[in-house]
Amino acid sequence: MDRQRFQLNLTYGQKIFFLATVPLVLAMGSIAGLVAYQARQLAEDEIAFLEETLLEAKQGELRNYMALARNAIYHIYGPAGPDDQEAKNRATQILAAMTYGKDGFFFVYDYDGVNLVSPKQTDLIGRNLIDLTDGSGTPVVEPLIALARNGGGYHEYVWPKPSSAEESPIVSYVIGLQDWQWAIGTGIFIDDVRAHVAVKRAEMEARIKDTFVWIAAITLIFLIGVFASGMLINLRERRLADSKLAVLTQRIVHTQEEERARVARELHDSISQILVSIRYGLELAKRKIKTGADDLESTLQKPSEGLTLAIKEVRRISRDLRPGALDDLGLSPALKSLAEEFQERTGIVTRVDTVAVRNSLSVEGKTALFRVAQEALTNVERHSAATEVVLRVILHRSGASMTITDNGCGFTPSRRGGTGIGQRNMAERMEHLGGTFRISSSTRGTRIEASLPACHLMSGAPTEQRKFA
Repeated sequence: MDRQRFQLNLTYGQKIFFLATVPLVLAMGSIAGLVAYQARQLAEDEIAFLEETLLEAKQGELRNYMALARNAIYHIYGPAGPDDQEAKNRATQILAAMTYGKDGFFFVYDYDGVNLVSPKQTDLIGRNLIDLTDGSGTPVVEPLIALARNGGGYHEYVWPKPSSAEESPIVSYVIGLQDWQWAIGTGIFIDDVRAHVAVKRAEMEARIKDTFVWIAAITLIFLIGVFASGMLINLRERRLADSKLAVLTQRIVHTQEEERARVARELHDSISQILVSIRYGLELAKRKIKTGADDLESTLQKPSEGLTLAIKEVRRISRDLRPGALDDLGLSPALKSLAEEFQERTGIVTRVDTVAVRNSLSVEGKTALFRVAQEALTNVERHSAATEVVLRVILHRSGASMTITDNGCGFTPSRRGGTGIGQRNMAERMEHLGGTFRISSSTRGTRIEASLPACHLMSGAPTEQRKFA
């Protein structure tokens, strides 16, 4: 079974959009995660500090209550002996009467675990509760007695509220009367503390959620901004591309018309006149044949020479349109042939230094360099008043370069009226292939540099920096 491969084809604008948005989303997500983590850690620390502060306040309140209880029975406990039952009864009566609030009371256990005082839960009095545990399995009485034996302390567990019979967390503080083997204590329910902490924790979660919402909203706004900017840039670039395409199309049409006009002039000025001359010669020979003239051979000599000249002109025009040497022999012979014809036609000394690049450059690269050389020599012939031209081609690791230097009068935009069509054609040929094109000119001459990138070098091409004659 054939495997189908799905490839995501993205336009240039979409690639730019993703290139801009993906790092933004990742950055905002990382920031959101870091902010949430830091906010949660800070909030947890604040909640823990708040809970600890509230519990410390409750514990301080318990100590105050226990100080009141101790003072209330100290005048009885102090002079009484370990077995003074009457004193114990008086003390239990006083402690049983000391209640505060809806759920505040004092309790007393002997060290065996028997409850002696429980004013708001009298059903526990007289029962041994040493093994009593709360709803979560936490021992209640045994830890209280252990703390009392050691002088006192705090113990947290769950206990039913006397006012509602609902189990709630409570913190108890106990002290020990060692002579009587009693554990006296009181407790404060801390469900209000837990509720306050729960409210703060809910507020923290809400703040973190709001932070995420704000970060998501900001990210969305930025994404919309990037998308809108990308759309505007894309539309602007498309308009520019359309305008450039229209200009380029017009230029191509104009260039084609110029080329057709040039070929038409060539045909009219050279081939047409030569053919007319041949026609007149043949008509003259025809008349001499009818009259039986003796100088028929000399009369046919001129039409024969005209045909030879016409063939040469046709070949020259053909070479100007597309030199056969460029395809058959390569760039170097084509440039040398172009230079020889240019020197023969203009009298300008033309020297060519080039490497053997027949199979070293791509077809597009060879054609582009040849057309640049052709256009440059045309400009030299028309405008430079030069007496010498040097054309060099070198291959190197980064591609191929061609320089054309003359010793003419040079030019400036003010004298030439700006950049001409020929220069634009040369520059566009190089830019189309990813190359570069530069012109430098002074009163001592003009230098043209055209370079192609390494992608137009064929495999096995020489990459020496030197040139060959």
